[in-house]
Amino acid sequence: MAAGPSAVAGPSKPKPSKNTKGKNGPRQPSKVKKLSEKQQTEQLEKAVETFVASDDLKLFADLPISSHTKRGLKKSFFVDLTDIQRKSLPVSLKGKDVLGAARTGSGKTLAFLVPVLEVLYRKKWGPQDGLGALIISPTRELAVQIFEVLRSIGGFHTFSAGLVIGGKNLRDERDRLSRMNILVATPGRLLQHMDQTVGFECDNLQMLILDEADRILDMGFAKTLSALLSHLPKSRQTLLFSATQTKSVTDLARLSLKDPIFVSADPETEGLATPKSLQQNYIVCSLEQKLDILWSFIKSHLQAKILVFMSSCKQVRFVFETFRKMHPGVPLLHLHGKQKQATRLTVYQKFTGTQHAVLFATDIAARGLDFPAVDWVLQVDAPEDAETYIHRVGRTARYESAGKALLFLVPSEEEGMMAALEKRGVKVEKTKIRQSKTQSIENQLQKLAFQDPEIKYLGQRAFVSYMRSVYLQKDKSTFKLEELPAEKFAASLGLPGAPKIKFLSKEIAKKKKNAQRIVPGTENQQITEATPHESSDEEEGSETSEGEESGSEEEEGGAKAPAKPSKGTGVRTKYDRMFERKNQSILSAHYTKLVDHGVDGEEEEEDFITLKRADHALPDDGLPESHTVSKRRLKAGASKKAMLKYKGAPTKLVFDDAGRGHEVYEMQDPEEVFAGAGAVVEAGRRFVREERGKLVKADVVDKAEAREKKRERKRRRRERERGVDEGEGEDGPAVAPVADDDGYVSPEFDLPSGDDVDGATPPPRKRSRKLAESGEGRKLAESGEGRKLAKSGEGALEDEEELALRMLRSRR
Repeated sequence: MAAGPSAVAGPSKPKPSKNTKGKNGPRQPSKVKKLSEKQQTEQLEKAVETFVASDDLKLFADLPISSHTKRGLKKSFFVDLTDIQRKSLPVSLKGKDVLGAARTGSGKTLAFLVPVLEVLYRKKWGPQDGLGALIISPTRELAVQIFEVLRSIGGFHTFSAGLVIGGKNLRDERDRLSRMNILVATPGRLLQHMDQTVGFECDNLQMLILDEADRILDMGFAKTLSALLSHLPKSRQTLLFSATQTKSVTDLARLSLKDPIFVSADPETEGLATPKSLQQNYIVCSLEQKLDILWSFIKSHLQAKILVFMSSCKQVRFVFETFRKMHPGVPLLHLHGKQKQATRLTVYQKFTGTQHAVLFATDIAARGLDFPAVDWVLQVDAPEDAETYIHRVGRTARYESAGKALLFLVPSEEEGMMAALEKRGVKVEKTKIRQSKTQSIENQLQKLAFQDPEIKYLGQRAFVSYMRSVYLQKDKSTFKLEELPAEKFAASLGLPGAPKIKFLSKEIAKKKKNAQRIVPGTENQQITEATPHESSDEEEGSETSEGEESGSEEEEGGAKAPAKPSKGTGVRTKYDRMFERKNQSILSAHYTKLVDHGVDGEEEEEDFITLKRADHALPDDGLPESHTVSKRRLKAGASKKAMLKYKGAPTKLVFDDAGRGHEVYEMQDPEEVFAGAGAVVEAGRRFVREERGKLVKADVVDKAEAREKKRERKRRRRERERGVDEGEGEDGPAVAPVADDDGYVSPEFDLPSGDDVDGATPPPRKRSRKLAESGEGRKLAESGEGRKLAKSGEGALEDEEELALRMLRSRR
């Protein structure tokens, strides 16, 4: 069967040629699409330039933004515009600098994220263009929240976005940083990458956004922000948003803003820093009652979502740990800056997703965080200023929802804090706490501190940290450390006593050191009575010491004070100034007037202030020397050598049988010991007799010990001999005798002396080989008699003869 054309191997449909590829039209839709995108971008730019916001602008769909952004907003259920968005978006979309101010929860995040996406989209920003927009947030949690909103509304764009915050792996961020188009970061970590990461450049930056701008421009971030701005180009668009916006010319000049436009909320609520739906109250209570009221409030609001603000991390941790052990019946969480980043994000997500919980937090949760459905915001510790109060209460009543806020104030803080809030237009009503509903937890805290040392340690640190936070506050008219009951506050924390506050004791010591050493109440009179010569000397501050007093010219006895040397006489040391001080040996003039130096007379009513006392006469040679010793002298006196030098040799007493004390080396009176000339010789003889008696006694004891040792040696020798005699009849090796001494036996060498060399016995003759090899010889050698003969002197002639006779008899 012949194969037809259909049998040819190959594809069923031949490929079109290269020439016909462009004609058939597979590329035609892409070209049309590119042309349409370019046209859409041009039309979008024209629409933005010609857009004028109308009064009835209410929807995002009415804005001149791309379809990608509209789809992202619709997917995230952002449809209606808020007041700040309605006013800021038409301006920021045109590329102008904006200062946005609106109360908390009014939608400021979308007001700067939408322009970021639109500006980069219209400029056709790609991965090769580098970083196009930089968003800076003061806290990590707020940065995470901004990044999540950016991901939700920018999902249909092709930009790459990144999050750079502290607490994460720096190496992983370095690898991806160069590919980012939009970056959300905190100031510290961003500056670290700008200084250390290779390839991270911001030369092509188009937009800079500062969320919570007043906090970033504050003194806490001043150095970091200045360093960041040095890395950024000046030709950029800058957007600043905050609930308490700054209008400082100095701050705005640092940011290099170009004709910024200030945008705020609608005129009806422009003067209100907090929303109308927020109910605000405050209570006045003593410092030791705060934890009792907080515990009672939580127990009575178990079905609420509560956010509790405190001034320090250690307070947050102490309250969380103690309340957790007391089981209030509602989930407890805590958030502060000392936690690791993973823990902080976990706590943030848990509190966001729960309906009923209590979160104890510091001011890191006060700005920007959007916790849904927070019912109560409690401020156990007063905020540092009115701006912090506004941001704290802004965590509730977010965007048309209702909320309540309660502020705890001690009596010394009420007046100053209320004045600061009224100045900002915040009205807070005073309320009272029912004492019958308040439950005291002081005994429970004491029990926890007693059982668990960790709780006690946390309480001590919480006490010190609160005192330090009050001490470091700038507004001293509101925060008065000296009026706080430290002992009662420590007892309310379960502590047995108030811990020592080191920074406060140092401050008191510093004040005492710098204070003038003058009698209280004499300052004014000292100044008025000072002579012109003395006042001129006082104006030369370098020549007069701090504690120098300008006393009167005349002393108590009427003598004039010695004149001070002039400035040109020579160098004056501190010792010269010390000896030139006046009034060292007399009372001050004012105090002298109060003392009645007259004779005790009739008491008059007008003299009720006069001090009736005896005027004690002082010795003519003046006051005694001061007992104050220099530090060098005290340090030198600590050594034993110095103590011997100044105090002499130490003494030691020895008591006799009668209980009388005597010195160790007590010397007798020689006159009592030696009455006359012959007594000296008699005393010497008596001493010799006493010593001889002692020697006789010692000799008797030594001889008795020697006799006892001799007896012991004889006894041991007899025991050894008796043991040798008993073992002679037995075959086998003999036991070596026990040595007479302690175990060491001197070796004995059998060497002939010079006298008996001639009488020495000759060496034994060798046995014949025949006798040694014969069986009789072996039997005799193996028998006990052979061993005895070998031991008893086998070299003797008699032994040889006896051995030969026995062998002859055995052969017969």
